Amino acid sequence: MSKADYYLDFENEYCIGVPSLNKNPKTLIGSYVIIPKSHVKSPFDLSVEEWLATKDLMDRIKSYIDEKYKPDGYNLGWNVGAVAGQEVEYAHLHIIPRYKDEPYAGRGIRYWLKQDENIRPGT
Repeated sequence: MSKADYYLDFENEYCIGVPSLNKNPKTLIGSYVIIPKSHVKSPFDLSVEEWLATKDLMDRIKSYIDEKYKPDGYNLGWNVGAVAGQEVEYAHLHIIPRYKDEPYAGRGIRYWLKQDENIRPGT
């Protein structure tokens, strides 16, 4: 099957929504990213119009994922800065469908941050 068999791209005046692909596509199957066309570095730099456009695509993408993959939940997230895991130098919102049968089901985006190994000295 081709990429077109699995994913649909989304677009409006200010943003695009594309499949989130990585080295192991099964890891994030059905995931998307929304990218502002202005390629600002951080969501803190988004204009009001870009926020509204992001919400528009988020709703459209969620409807698509709900219909195609029927997830049990979602994680949404922005990585801002290298220390937070931002690997590309422009803002992008991750939309990640989650399923009850995953090994990490029930563990949210803060799960790894709350581990004892991640506690800063003096806190």
